[in-house]
Amino acid sequence: MGIKFLEVIKPFCAVLPEIQKPERKIQFREKVLWTAITLFIFLVCCQIPLFGIMSSDSADPFYWMRVILASNRGTLMELGISPIVTSGLIMQLLAGAKIIEVGDTPKDRALFNGAQKLFGMIITIGQAIVYVMTGMYGDPAEMGAGICLLIIFQLFVAGLIVLLLDELLQKGYGLGSGISLFIATNICETIVWKAFSPTTINTGRGTEFEGAVIALFHLLATRTDKVRALREAFYRQNLPNLMNLIATVFVFAVVIYFQDVSGGGPARSYPVGGLCYYLSPPESMGAIFEDPVHVVVYIIFMLGSCAFFSKTWIEVSGSSAKDVAKQLKEQQMVMRGHRDTSMVHELNRYIPTAAAFGGLCIGALSVLADFLGAIGSGTGILLAVTIIYQYFEIFVKEQAEVGGMGALFF
Repeated sequence: MGIKFLEVIKPFCAVLPEIQKPERKIQFREKVLWTAITLFIFLVCCQIPLFGIMSSDSADPFYWMRVILASNRGTLMELGISPIVTSGLIMQLLAGAKIIEVGDTPKDRALFNGAQKLFGMIITIGQAIVYVMTGMYGDPAEMGAGICLLIIFQLFVAGLIVLLLDELLQKGYGLGSGISLFIATNICETIVWKAFSPTTINTGRGTEFEGAVIALFHLLATRTDKVRALREAFYRQNLPNLMNLIATVFVFAVVIYFQDVSGGGPARSYPVGGLCYYLSPPESMGAIFEDPVHVVVYIIFMLGSCAFFSKTWIEVSGSSAKDVAKQLKEQQMVMRGHRDTSMVHELNRYIPTAAAFGGLCIGALSVLADFLGAIGSGTGILLAVTIIYQYFEIFVKEQAEVGGMGALFF
């Protein structure tokens, strides 16, 4: 079935846009340049508004997802990386569950990557149509068919750009992957903006700056009661405050420690009831006393889903006890005192448990960050630190290969 599936999509893969692999070794400074160009294109697309939309000022139902999907409402990056992530996840699950079979030959891998790109383009079109027809940019009847098609076309082209930028980096022209780069950039941009934003907002208590750090100096300079000004800078509601910033730094430090390198606003949509309310993070630590049921349900959901998906992912991604035992056998490695069948049983005692425990730890850290009000959400900070750490490893590896810091750039 798998071979038939890959053969079916083969004619379509031949006409898909593709980035050719480099024919020579790309120097580190060239990789940095291409990575910077890729990032620049992404950031420009994040600022170019979609032509033809009637309004994007209403409450944003996807506000809490935009940080980790690297999307920006009302711009060419409205969909962010969601199409490519969704297509990649679906293809990996299908391959891991043996619904489709992918060999280790370059031909099969190329067809698999082509299928992933094709599904990414189809998902982009599907999401664009849903966004337009559900009134995200205004009533489709008032905008007309021409404007609706134009918006769908813009979103499709932007999604195709994201696919090609990611492929450009993954083919070896740049550092890391486009998905990781865009996520980390979006999260870090959010944190910096919430800390130093010069935007002024009328809160009813007077004009205040959105950025937590700038607001501190502004409040101290304009308020006669300095103690109250400090308290407001640290604990003000509905705007970034210094406690949010401190919590963000704390979570960064904790994640970096676990990575073992310690030695080295828009309109928001808040759910107020129903299932979405109980599965969304509480706004502050005070929610523990105000609505303990919400807090308990959220913690159980986060920890349970993280543990479940961690355990499930090893089964479908080729990392289960059976797969590991097979890899050990192919490498002619054995466990002393265990036959092939008993080795699978022995590995099953550790691998699923370790995966579930790792998921629990990640979920607990994410919940802690959400409770502390960390900027960018707990999940976003975990992603950002992990991605930055990966780039740190790439940098160290490249430095070791060329023999020094100076040789990297000169």
